[in-house]
Amino acid sequence: MGMSVFLANEQSVEVDVAELRGLAELVLSEEGYPPITEVTILLVADDEMSGYNQRFLDREGPTDVLAFPVEQLIPGLVPDLDPKGPPLMAGDVVVAPEYVARQAERLDVPFEDEMALMVAHGVLHLLGYDHETEEQSELMERRERDLLGRMGRARR
Repeated sequence: MGMSVFLANEQSVEVDVAELRGLAELVLSEEGYPPITEVTILLVADDEMSGYNQRFLDREGPTDVLAFPVEQLIPGLVPDLDPKGPPLMAGDVVVAPEYVARQAERLDVPFEDEMALMVAHGVLHLLGYDHETEEQSELMERRERDLLGRMGRARR
């Protein structure tokens, strides 16, 4: 059985939903999480993303990706889970493809690579990765580069 990645595409920009779901599953399995781990990915329009950004972070306007972890996880430390027990709800990743498309254009990188980065970045956040310090940033970026490389995607 594969990982439980639920992806809801609630916006109009064309994206490779199967690839993004596969990438999220790859991140989970490569980080050592069992198949009972659940992640939700929401692809939303800019206005909906602005709402999330305002409500949860008190910031104006849309952004590229937001992660809402449910558990306090630590990178590299997978909780001991009973395969027959309840699933581990890692949390939700919200991505705004319209915003990401503009960002990719500005950075002169392929849209698909940038979308893949947003999903990998968001899922790693759910698993406890962060970029508050230089050290944390380096660890997270190295992980992103490695995971995207396995999917044939490049990290900017």
